[in-house]
Amino acid sequence: MTKTQFEDPERQRLLQQYAEIATLAGGLAHEIKNPLSTISMNLELLAEDLDGGDSARDRRMLTKIQSVQRECQHLEDILDAFLQFARVGGLELSETSLNEVIEEFLAFYRPEAEEHNIEISPHLGIDLATVKLDRSLMRQVLMNLALNAQQAMPDGGLLELQSFARDGRVCLEFIDNGCGMNERAQSNMFRVFFSTKPSGSGLGLPTVRKIIEAHNGTITCESEVGRGTRFSISLPPSDG
Repeated sequence: MTKTQFEDPERQRLLQQYAEIATLAGGLAHEIKNPLSTISMNLELLAEDLDGGDSARDRRMLTKIQSVQRECQHLEDILDAFLQFARVGGLELSETSLNEVIEEFLAFYRPEAEEHNIEISPHLGIDLATVKLDRSLMRQVLMNLALNAQQAMPDGGLLELQSFARDGRVCLEFIDNGCGMNERAQSNMFRVFFSTKPSGSGLGLPTVRKIIEAHNGTITCESEVGRGTRFSISLPPSDG
C-alpha cells in the first residue's frame, strides 16, 4: 500500500519536533503571562488610588500609569496571539460541511460586523463535498480573516464570503472592499510578527496559513490599494 502524506515517517518526525518546540514556546509564553498579570493588577490598584486626585503630580502619575497599562495590555494581546499560533499542531478532524461552519461563524460574528457598519454578503455553493476539518481551528481562521477585513474597512464596507467547488476541491473566498495592501505588505503578510499596524501582533495571518496548510489546504491573496483584498482558500474533499 502506498504511504499517505500522514503516514510518511519523516513527516511524523518533523511533526513531533514541532510539537515539542510548540509546547516549550507555549510554556514560556504562559510563564511570561503570569507575572504580567500581577503587574497589570497592581497598576490597576495604583490607578484607583490616584484617580480623582487634585494635584498636578497625581494627574501626571496617573497618565504615566495608564500608559504602562496600555503597553501591558498590548503585551498580553501578543502573548495570546502567540499561544494561538503555537497550539496549531495536531488536528481533531471530523467530516464536515464547510458551509455549516461558515454559517455558524456568521451567526456569531454578524452583531460585531453591524457595529462596524460592515455588510456581510454570503454566497454559499450547493451540494459541496464534505471536508475533514478541525472545526475550532477553522472558526479561528474565519475570525482572523474577518478581523483583518474589519481593520481594512474602518468606516465600514462590504464583506463577501463565497464557497464553491473547483478542480475537485472545496474553495472559500473572503473578499472585502477595504483599503487593500501594497506589494510590500502582500509579500510579507504571512511572515511571523510582520504587521502594518502599530498595535498588531503579526500573528493573525501566519496562524491562518498554518491552520490551512495543516488541513492540506492552500491560501492565496490578491489585493489592490484602495480597492480591497481577496483571500482564496482551497481544501481537499473528505474522499480526496
